[in-house]
Amino acid sequence: MKMEWNEIALGMAKEVERQVMPIFGTAKAGQKVGMNVSGDVTKFVDKVAEDIVLGYLSPLNINIVSEEVGNIDRGSEYTAIIDPIDGSYNFAAGIPIFAFSFAVFKNEKPVYAMIYEFATKSVYEGIPGEGAYMNSNPIHVRKPVRGKEALSFYTRGRGYGIIRRVKRVRVLGAVAVELTYLAKGALDGVLDIRNYVRPTDISAGVIIAREAGAIVTDENGEELRLDFDAAEKTNIIAVNDRYLLDLILEELGKK
Repeated sequence: MKMEWNEIALGMAKEVERQVMPIFGTAKAGQKVGMNVSGDVTKFVDKVAEDIVLGYLSPLNINIVSEEVGNIDRGSEYTAIIDPIDGSYNFAAGIPIFAFSFAVFKNEKPVYAMIYEFATKSVYEGIPGEGAYMNSNPIHVRKPVRGKEALSFYTRGRGYGIIRRVKRVRVLGAVAVELTYLAKGALDGVLDIRNYVRPTDISAGVIIAREAGAIVTDENGEELRLDFDAAEKTNIIAVNDRYLLDLILEELGKK
C-alpha cells in the first residue's frame, strides 16, 4: 500500500508544482481569496494547490483534513492530512522555502508521510516502522554536539533564555521543511510554542522526524498526539536528543 501512497503523493506534488510555480513570488500568489477554517487568510496559491489535491483524492473516497477546506469525513478508515503549500507566505514573497506536505493514517495509526520541497525537488518520506528517507536514501537525525546546537524557534514572548543556550537559531517560515531538516541532520531541533501550528502543518513532518530518530513532544514534554481537526492548534518540540529537550523544558518552566 505504501507504494500506492507514494505514487499518489508524488503525483499531487508534481501537479501542484506545475501549476503554481509560474506565479511564485508574484502579487497574484498572495492575493486574499477567503479565510480558512482556522481563521487565517487563504491566499490564491493556497486555493489553487488545494483544488488540485482535492481533485486527486476525492475519487479515493477517503477522509481528508486540509488547511483551507477543513475536514471532509467520508466514513473511511483512511484519513489524509494535507498542506498543499506549507510556507505560502514565503511562496508569495519570493522566498524559496515551502513544501507540499501529505500524511496518511489508517484509523489513528500513521501509514505513510511525504514532504516535497519545491526549491530543491527533494522528496522526504516517512514509513512507520521502516524509517525515513530523502530521495530514497535513509536519513537520520545527527548526533548532537554540545554548545553547537542549531534550533528553529518560534515563540510569542516565552522561552527567550533558550536562545542564549544554543549556538544558532533559524526561523525559516515553513515548519514542514524545518522538520525534514531535523530529520536529515541539518537542525538539532524545531520548536514552536505560539499555540499556532495545526495538524496540517506538522503531521507529515512529525512522522518523518520520528522515523529519523527525533523525539517529538508537546510543550510539557509529553509525546505529541496528532489530531485530525484542521482547526486545532498546538505547540511542538522536536529534537534530536533528550538533553536538548530537557534544556527547552527547563527554560519553559516545565522541569
